[in-house]
Amino acid sequence: MTTLFALFVSVGVLAGVATWFFLFVGPILIWAAFVAWACFFHSGGNEEALKSTVSSNVFGVLAAWIAAIVILAIPAAGSITLPVWAGIVVAVTVGGYILAAHVKALSSIPGTTYGYACTFAFLLQTPDKLSLDNLLSLSLDNALFVVWVSMIIGAGFGYASGRLAGVLTKSEESG
Repeated sequence: MTTLFALFVSVGVLAGVATWFFLFVGPILIWAAFVAWACFFHSGGNEEALKSTVSSNVFGVLAAWIAAIVILAIPAAGSITLPVWAGIVVAVTVGGYILAAHVKALSSIPGTTYGYACTFAFLLQTPDKLSLDNLLSLSLDNALFVVWVSMIIGAGFGYASGRLAGVLTKSEESG
């Protein structure tokens, strides 16, 4: 079986399983899982890519979570507008994660950006999630937890689909 066809089978089947799982388990985020899944393949589709995907996605989520808390907890107190304040905080946190790429585990800037973007997508597109109460809660209303969990599961599905594609490719070669 060709690699592309093996990926068609493995990713297709596991995407169906993932969709069922995420809808059954809820309220975890299938779209964040698919972003992490793509990040896994973008990072090389191997065991090193799994480590890089998880560490960088989680770091991006953490950076965005901190940014959101700072934006809400330290208001500009009338000296500047909220959009300007948010822009400053985002500039500092994004700059910070770029500089952190010197650390091997955090070296995937795209992977970190995916985690950061997924966190703000959740916070800004899901009603009532961008609040200090939710950001500091120990629940899946907290972006830190729900996006982390979703992306880690997505990276796992990416790894599983890559392994299954490898098995399908090898079984055809040996047959």
